[in-house]
Amino acid sequence: MRSALLVCLTMSLTAETIAPPIAARRPKTLEMHGETRIDPYFWLREKTNPEVIKYLEDENRYTESIMAGTGALQQKLYEEIRGRVKEDDLSVPVKVDGYYYYSRTEKGKQYSIYCRKKGSLDAAEQVMLDANLLAAGRKYFRIGVFKVSPDQTLLAYSTDHEGDEVYTLRFRDLGTGADLAETVPGTYDSVQWASDNRTLFYNVVEPATKRPYRLFRHVLGSDAKNDTLIYEEKDEAYTLELDKTKSREYLLMELASATTREVRYLRASDPQGSFALVEPRRKEIEYDVTHHRDSFYIRVNDTGRNFRLVQAPVQNPGRARWREVQAHRDGVLLEGVDA
Repeated sequence: MRSALLVCLTMSLTAETIAPPIAARRPKTLEMHGETRIDPYFWLREKTNPEVIKYLEDENRYTESIMAGTGALQQKLYEEIRGRVKEDDLSVPVKVDGYYYYSRTEKGKQYSIYCRKKGSLDAAEQVMLDANLLAAGRKYFRIGVFKVSPDQTLLAYSTDHEGDEVYTLRFRDLGTGADLAETVPGTYDSVQWASDNRTLFYNVVEPATKRPYRLFRHVLGSDAKNDTLIYEEKDEAYTLELDKTKSREYLLMELASATTREVRYLRASDPQGSFALVEPRRKEIEYDVTHHRDSFYIRVNDTGRNFRLVQAPVQNPGRARWREVQAHRDGVLLEGVDA
């Protein structure tokens, strides 16, 4: 109790003598969906603006001053929390086409080590990626996507060195352990391989808002500057994410707002093809798609908020072809579908 009181007193005295920095108010008018709002701090988004950088540095100095008397307590709390974490740990292995994939952590190391074993859990371990080596000497480091090619020979992974959630996509030959020379800068959190093991699709964010809104196609061996823009979501209420069905036969482009969702699909074996629409977006209607054989199973909330399940042919999955599999139930939420 006494030490806690001393800490509080120290912080209070420091706070009285150091004035916190105050950001300038520069009103900016923003219009969306017929509504107007004023954001006086919109200018703080300009991360290369010297004034923004100075303001952040002033905030950091102020925080350091306020917390100056708590160093010992911070270290004590850190050690206590760290003591509750199992530093030598192993994820549950997942078997994919003859390989067991898993990640592990080692005591004293901050990042995961990504590994696999061929044929058996008793086989020799292959380290595909050691994030600790990639992070060495960097002030910030984060792994984004981690996707192995369908033939298990290549790894597509992305890294963020700035903390702005904008990633650079890289490719590693899992036979040699060496990265290919080419990179794709400016990517976000969705990357999927096509079945040819040469073509990938990825999303990027809008610079100002960090909203994922564009989908590109990249072919290994080509310059990323020439990547093909596949789709751009112009409605600022929607984000664009990319997924792949569990069957691995289809890529799914998912366009979603807070209350509405639309899905487009492309056969993974036809990377040069065009994404087709499952069902056009309708306000307040959400749906998601699961593939099985020649059908899509669609979980949709068009008849009630707890969702129902319908089946539709892959070749023509629009609402006119929906066949109800499970009706909506007032007291039961249909949370998901697996096939």
